[in-house]
Amino acid sequence: MEYITAMEAAKKWKISKRMVQKYCLNGRIEGAVKVDFSWSIPVNARKPKDLRKTKNMPKKVSADNEKLNLAGLMPLMNTSFDPGECHEVIENMEDGKIKDIAVAEYHYFSGQIEKAAEEAELYITCKDTNIRLSACLIYAYANLSMGQISHAKYALSEVENIFVSSDNNKNPQFIAAKAFVASAASVLLHLPLPEKLPDLQEFLPLLPPGIRGFALYVQAHYLYLQQEYEKSIGIAETALLMGAEEYPISAIYLHLVAVMSYMSLRNQEMAQKHLLIAWKIAQPDDLIEGFGEHHGLLGGMLEAVIKPNWPDDFKRIIDITYRFSAGWRKIHNPVTGHDVADNLTTTEFALAMLAARGWTNQEIADHFGISANTVKKYISLVMKKLKISHRRELKKYMLL
Repeated sequence: MEYITAMEAAKKWKISKRMVQKYCLNGRIEGAVKVDFSWSIPVNARKPKDLRKTKNMPKKVSADNEKLNLAGLMPLMNTSFDPGECHEVIENMEDGKIKDIAVAEYHYFSGQIEKAAEEAELYITCKDTNIRLSACLIYAYANLSMGQISHAKYALSEVENIFVSSDNNKNPQFIAAKAFVASAASVLLHLPLPEKLPDLQEFLPLLPPGIRGFALYVQAHYLYLQQEYEKSIGIAETALLMGAEEYPISAIYLHLVAVMSYMSLRNQEMAQKHLLIAWKIAQPDDLIEGFGEHHGLLGGMLEAVIKPNWPDDFKRIIDITYRFSAGWRKIHNPVTGHDVADNLTTTEFALAMLAARGWTNQEIADHFGISANTVKKYISLVMKKLKISHRRELKKYMLL
């Protein structure tokens, strides 16, 4: 009989070598033979179905119950998979609206916002509440990045209409979905939280695990905005330890919010650790949208770590940053009355963020790997653009 190695099987089946070895150890590849510390696999062996993925796939629900079951809410976010296996996970989903939303999710989180908007638009009036909520969120944030603010506001208003017009207002799962969507929409735009939201402890246990991880990211982000950095880190790291790491989309955002808080505490070592873990999760599937969305909050960490080692990816992330931040300001600034700067380059903004937090020119220079004199020139240019004369005035125009 002809055999191939575990690595060859991994390439053939488009999965990780570790997953092939796990199948062999569990006796799920017929005819596999262990030779020393490796495995020999029959060349005609069939790829086993990934039971873990099947377990985490959104379950089909009956027509009577689909409005109340949260399985269809952001299905890709709520699916566990190894980095590099995102496409396979989606392909293994049953054709239908859940799979279509998962595709739209992937296109959004990989920065392909035009595709995401087009795909989500088909479902923003869907009768299935979970699908409709998912579509509205994707459509809103995709249009935000495209500069289509009226479309984004329309989608967010549709979310509100779902909650107002529904007859499920006393159903616990419906309340949980409402709290999750409303808090996510507000916190990510740095807007005031809606009134009468239930306590986190009330709705969190009702959310599916992948979405629960993202809800905890939202809570950690909220605490960051309140400058409660230690609590923010505590929530993010606890969520990851308790299983959120298994859900790549939620895990990426949890690691990024940890970077934000660690940089606010000037712990660059831990910030870099979390950034690199987030990057390790994101890069194989190109899930880079979150890095662009959080650029201004990451304290120059993208410039210090990603730019030198992955310059092409860094350029793409910065493209995401420019388009997302432009749309973000168009909603955030008028609502809050804040005047977050919109005429700075991403490098200028990152430098100014650290300066506004009290970093010296030399500390900023060491972080970015440039000279203190270069930092001084950048800060002077920033102050000129913002028409201010004192360094302390930077706070007014930063995301602090």
